[in-house]
Amino acid sequence: MLNEKNETKKILTIQDISCYGQCSITVALPIISAFGIETAVLPSAVLSTHTSGFSGYTCRDLTEDLPAIREHWEKERIYFDAIYTGYIGSMKQLDYIKEIIDSRLKPEGLVFVDPAMADNGEFYPAFNQEFADKMGELCKVGDYILPNTTEACYLLHKTWKPNFSKEEMLDIANELSDFTKRYVILKGDTHKENKLGTIVLDKNNPSSTKIVYNDKIDYISHGTGDVFASAFVGSSMIGKSPSKSAEIAGEFTKKAIEETVGDPNHKYGVKFEKVIPKLYDLL
Repeated sequence: MLNEKNETKKILTIQDISCYGQCSITVALPIISAFGIETAVLPSAVLSTHTSGFSGYTCRDLTEDLPAIREHWEKERIYFDAIYTGYIGSMKQLDYIKEIIDSRLKPEGLVFVDPAMADNGEFYPAFNQEFADKMGELCKVGDYILPNTTEACYLLHKTWKPNFSKEEMLDIANELSDFTKRYVILKGDTHKENKLGTIVLDKNNPSSTKIVYNDKIDYISHGTGDVFASAFVGSSMIGKSPSKSAEIAGEFTKKAIEETVGDPNHKYGVKFEKVIPKLYDLL
């Protein structure tokens, strides 16, 4: 996407690199780039594999590298049109990330926060409620936050359950509006049979709240949240509305799952690469 000066939009994504396994930066970089957006990366950690379904993985924490990277970018006068955060490895990194946002985001830039820390009623390894409370502080500088229901419940100190009613989901979305500057994109509405819904709430206009539905596929895989968030960010950055971006992201994720179902050897993510050529049809 080009601006008035004929410059390509630049986005920075901050999350971990799993050398093997389709999640985080290895998902965000190709998907956002496919939208024609220049994508810079800032790894929060480097892991040999992702943390689901593998044991004995290595992890190199890059927390103390973040300030030096920010300082170098300041010297080089590098700025970004948007900053998108995903899996963050420690509470200290959350403070450093806020400094990067304050320093390197253009005045009219956007912040997308995917509070990737939990799913299916449980925290990911090494996370806890203290981390969730700290993540809530980062969410408050986000123009968009994209939690699933588990993450939403931890942010709100609520009890999670597998299925919330439509009214309960809308209540959660409204409560989450305290955790964002503008938009809540709440994933995981399951009250409609054979559909998966995403609630899109604009805190400046709550009456415009929409639920966007995509066909539900009974298949659980690591990394689908990253696929959705990355496609949502890309769609938003080329000017699609939040509800349209949620629709595109949901359909893109669904098609990636469809490409993966039936392959017993592919248990470390979804085959989103197969769907990138179809992205322009979705747009």
